[in-house]
Amino acid sequence: MSNIVVPIDFGESSEKLLEGAVEFAKITNSKICLIHVAPSDIGFAIGDMGFQYFPEVEQSEIKEELIQLNNLEQRIIAMGVDCEHLLKQGIAGDTILDYAKDKSASYIVVGSHGRSGIYDVFVGSLTKEITRRSTIPVVVIPVHHS
Repeated sequence: MSNIVVPIDFGESSEKLLEGAVEFAKITNSKICLIHVAPSDIGFAIGDMGFQYFPEVEQSEIKEELIQLNNLEQRIIAMGVDCEHLLKQGIAGDTILDYAKDKSASYIVVGSHGRSGIYDVFVGSLTKEITRRSTIPVVVIPVHHS
């Protein structure tokens, strides 16, 4: 059984990404390895006194994201696909590519919003970065809304 790494951000297009990833996993007889990359600066805020760190905010946010990951894992397993998950803090592109390498993934499955041009200049695109840097085949699922 091969592994498919699926980065998830809990955004509005996550559902379409998961549907496509589950379908692809069934076709390729693969296990889904969900990963959510939380920013390293969760819990930090800027105020009158400069940067301040609030560990309770970070712990609360990470706890909620772990619950969401666990729920997604259970849903995927209920659809007949083996699944595991990981939450890690760091730089998204690097963390996802390192995880895919660690899991000896056969594929990375990412979503595409169909945006380009000026959007990428100002916001950047994780999908674009992964497809550019990955040595593992990347499957892009269109997740834009019609």
